[in-house]
Parts: sequence; structure tokens; C-alpha cells
Amino acid sequence: MKTALKKIALACFLISISGIATAQFQVKPLPVQAVLKQGEENQFLDGPSTLKLKDYFVWGGSVVKGKEGKYHMLFALWESGADKEQFNKSWVLESKIGHAISDYPDRDFEFQKIILRGARYDGNVDAWDAQGVHNPHVKEFDGSFYLYYIGGKDPGEQIAPDVDKRNRVQQSQQLGVIKFDSFEDLEAGKFTRPTEPLLSPRTRVKPNQVVNPSPEGTVAKPDNLIVVNPSVDYNPKTKEYMLFFKGNIYEPSWKGVHGVATGPTPVGPFTARDEFIFDVRMPDGKIASTEDPYVWFSTKYDCFFAVVKDFTGTVARSEKKVLAILKSEDGIKWEITSEPLFMKREVTLENGEILHLDRLERPQLLLSDDGIPLYLYCAAAVENVNDKKDGSSFNIQIPLAVTPAN
Repeated sequence: MKTALKKIALACFLISISGIATAQFQVKPLPVQAVLKQGEENQFLDGPSTLKLKDYFVWGGSVVKGKEGKYHMLFALWESGADKEQFNKSWVLESKIGHAISDYPDRDFEFQKIILRGARYDGNVDAWDAQGVHNPHVKEFDGSFYLYYIGGKDPGEQIAPDVDKRNRVQQSQQLGVIKFDSFEDLEAGKFTRPTEPLLSPRTRVKPNQVVNPSPEGTVAKPDNLIVVNPSVDYNPKTKEYMLFFKGNIYEPSWKGVHGVATGPTPVGPFTARDEFIFDVRMPDGKIASTEDPYVWFSTKYDCFFAVVKDFTGTVARSEKKVLAILKSEDGIKWEITSEPLFMKREVTLENGEILHLDRLERPQLLLSDDGIPLYLYCAAAVENVNDKKDGSSFNIQIPLAVTPAN
């Protein structure tokens, strides 16, 4: 009997250290109300389940339910057209944040106005977010709303003569937050724009073409070079707010890594921890590259979950560039679930057709009161848009069916 119990205990221990945990639920994407259309350069999806604007690239969107019962999306957008820069450059230099409203969580979002631009448009060319603002993440805490976003500026050619403007701006990206009481106030500009970033990199380690490098021999921390793609939630166990972010390391090429900062309020002050989180290793022992975390605490399961874009497929144990899900008891130590694939890069249309997408990223969720995913919002493109100027990207709203795991 004792031998059997020892074997069971050993098996449980091996499972616990292997990084494999039991999935709590399974997610199935439901059909979206959209049709495939042909643009001048690229195909794209259009219909009630997409937000697409003429003469603009549309990207990541984050949704909350307003106090009046409508659904509000804050999303990234920037001008497109033959006289504009291509997608891969223009998002860094020109991104803005817009506001859209719907009576429904998964369709019919109507663009209202641009609510935030680079501070240079207000004459402040030296602001930390002077060039552009991007990747909004909106949350409600205790009756107030918080817009977390990334911003960048051009520190100037004299700072790094061997680095072009696009990369100087990209390497300057940091996090900010705006608190507001209502979306009417947000549209009316009744908020205080932050004069200082919410979180800044502690190390700047890169093999070459780096702006303001750290001293030689510096060991890169998770918030290396940049801090971007914020995701924030309250930890009821520690009574603090957790700000999850992405940094970049180079081994020797670019790789997205993640860290977390904690603070007493939704606006901080936040202190970054040293641990690399979502620390899943590839066969060579290096961290698997991920980005775009959406992290939340589920009261139903008394733990954190995170959905990330998995560049290599290592986390999801699937093909490359899918969405993977992880779980954590404390928000610091993360485990792969037994069913880690959250969603492939595809959507099901109303006619039953399954359409593969080149881009499906920047996942943001609308949750039930106890932390179960109900709707997924993603930046998307049917074809590769990196070298395009045609505005063929869009935001897609995907309803989810969630069932208990087997």
C-alpha cells in the first residue's frame, strides 16, 4: 500500500514540475457574420462581425460594457493609401486610437471618432508618446474606466545615427494609462493625458542598432528595450493590480518575452518583477517567443488565465502563430494546460466555410462576471499586409462557446 501511495505521489510530483496542468474549459469559436471580399490589393472580410474603415488600417480592439448598457470598443487605426507608408512601417509612425459603439458585443460596431493621437498633434513633440499611440487595452475597476496603451517618440537621429526613424520610434515604446469616468467624457477630451509613462524599460540590451544601450555586460530583464502590449487585472489573493507586458530580447534575433509589474491601484505605481513569465522552453532550452497577452483572473476557477500569440507553436503544441492558453495560480508561475491550443488562425463564416487568416492576433476578451470567455476580439488580415498600403486589415469579433473540459 505504501509503495502504491509513493508511486502516486511521485507521479503527481512529476506532473506538477512538467508544466502540464489540467484545462478547466474548452473554447469553440462560433460562426461570424462576415463575407470574403476582394480589394484592390488584398482580400478582406467585411460584415457585421468586422470593424473595417475606408482609408484606414484597423487593428487591435478592446471592449467593455458601458454604464448605459452599450458596448464600447477602443481600437488602433491609422491612415492607409498609395501616398502613405506600408503597414509594417505606418503602424509605428502613425497609429491612433479610435472609439466605436454597438448595442451588441459581437457585431455592428460603429466608428465614432479618434479619441487619442500622438501628442505631437497637440504641439508636444517631446512627449514620451509624441509619435503615435497603439494597442489599447480598456478595463473597468470600481466604476471607473482605464485606457492602457503604448506610445512612442522619435528621440532624434543624433541619438542613434545608424538607426532609422521607424526603429528609433519602435525602440522608444512604453506604457501609459488614462483614467476616465464615462465614454462621453473620453470623446469630449475630459481626461488627463499622462506626462510620464506608466512603465519604462530597465535594460536596453541589443547586439546592434540600439538606441541608448545599457552598459556592456548588462543582463536583459523581461522589460528589455521596450514595454508594450499591456494587460491588467486585479489579484484578489494579494490585493494588488498586476500589469502584464511584453519586452524584447535577442538570441541573437528578435524574440518576444513577458514580465509583470505590480501596484496598489489601477494607475500604479507599478514595480516590475525580474521573472520571465509564460516561460515555456523550446527544445534548445530558450524561451518560446510569444506576444499580445490577454490575462485575466477567473473567480470561477480561482486562478489566472492568459491567451497569447504563439510564434513557434511550442506553447500550443500546434502550428506556428496560433493563439495559446496558459494558467497560473499567482500570475507569476505559469503552466501549459492539457489543451493549450486556444484558437487556430481561422474563422468559420455563416455559410460554414472555414477561412484561414494570415493574421489573427492582439486577442482581447469580453468575460462573464466569473471570468469565462464570451467573445474574442482580434486584429486580423486575410493575406499578408506587411508591405501593403491598402487598409485591408480589420478587427473581428468572434462569439465563443465554452464547455467544461473533459
